[in-house]
Amino acid sequence: MSAALPFRHLLLALVVVSIWGTNFVAIKVALRELPPLLLCAVRFIFVAFPVVFFLPRPAITLRQLIVYGLTMFALHFGFLFLGMKLGMSAGLASLVLQFQVFVTLALAAFVLKERILPVQIAGALVAGAGFVLVAVHTGGDITIAGLVCVLLGATSWGYANYTSKRLGRVNPLALVVWASLVVPIPMALASLVFEGPALITHSLTHLSLPTILSVAFIVYASTLVAYSLWSWLLARHPASTVSPFALLVPVFGLFSSALILGEPLPAWKLQAAALVIAGLALNLFGPRLTRNPPAASEK
Repeated sequence: MSAALPFRHLLLALVVVSIWGTNFVAIKVALRELPPLLLCAVRFIFVAFPVVFFLPRPAITLRQLIVYGLTMFALHFGFLFLGMKLGMSAGLASLVLQFQVFVTLALAAFVLKERILPVQIAGALVAGAGFVLVAVHTGGDITIAGLVCVLLGATSWGYANYTSKRLGRVNPLALVVWASLVVPIPMALASLVFEGPALITHSLTHLSLPTILSVAFIVYASTLVAYSLWSWLLARHPASTVSPFALLVPVFGLFSSALILGEPLPAWKLQAAALVIAGLALNLFGPRLTRNPPAASEK
C-alpha cells in the first residue's frame, strides 16, 4: 500500500480538486456573457502568455505538441464549453466529463493492446449505468445536445491521454503552457465563423465583474495554480497515492454548483454520481487489489 500523504499535502490535494470541481461553476458564469468558442480562445491566450516566455519548450516534436494542444485543450474544452452553453448543468458536466477515463481505457486496450482486467470492465459498466441515468433525464436545462457535446469533449480528452503516453517524461506545466499556444488561432477563427464578429465585439466590450473574475479563476486558479500544485504532489508522492483524489472532482462540482448556482440535486443526480464514482474507483483500485493480493503468511 502507498503511504498516506502528510496532513499539509493532503490539504493541498483537497484544495486542488475543490478548485477543479468549482471551476465548472466559473465556466457556467463566464458563459453567460462570453460565447463558448470565444471563451475557449480567451482562456488559452491567458494560460500561455506571459508564462510561455519563462518555461522552455518541452522536448517533443512540433507535431506532438499540435496534436496534444488540439485534443487536450481545443476540442476538449471547446466541446465542454459548447455543451454547457447548449444545456448541461455545471454539476453534471463535471460528472459526465469523467467518461474520458473509459475512452483512455478503450484506446489502451484496442490500440496499444494493453491488457484490461475484468474488474476494469466491471467499473466501465457501472459508470456507464451512471451516464445512461443522466441521458434518460435530459430535458429542460439538461439537453441531448449539451450531453453529446460534453461526451465529445471527454472523448477528445481521453484521446489526448492516449497520445500523451508517447510523449515521454516532460515538464507537465511547460506542456500545458506551450500546448495552449495551439488553441487561440483555430478557436478564434471558429468563433469568428460560428459566433460572428458582432457577438464577439459585444461580448468583449460588455464584460461584467463576475465574468472577469470567472475567467481569471478558470485561467489562473484552475489551470496554472491547481495544475502546478498537482504536479508538485505527483513529484513527491506515488501517483497511486495522489490520483485517487481526482475522484472528488465531480463531488465538488455537484455540490458547488448547488450551493453557488442553485442547481437542484434530485435523487437521480446523486445516484448517477454514485455509479460513476464507483465505476472510477473500480477502475483505479481494482487492478491493484486483484493483481497482487497479499500472501496470507506475510507479516
